[in-house]
Amino acid sequence: MTDAPNAATPARRVLRGRPYSISEFARKYRLDDKEAKRLYEKFGPSATELDLLMAAKRRPPGLPSSLDA
Repeated sequence: MTDAPNAATPARRVLRGRPYSISEFARKYRLDDKEAKRLYEKFGPSATELDLLMAAKRRPPGLPSSLDA
């Protein structure tokens, strides 16, 4: 027996900030559902991570958010 982790089990990501729902993320950045889902699955639900990603892409939020206060 080995102590190696199971390669089939994905590593857990640390959630930074509160989680976005896909629809909330898409609405905030005016993304179509397909693109929002792709980014959400690739980078996770963290609002902090997704906001940083969109800032790096120079995509400002489309709608004011009560979370930005």
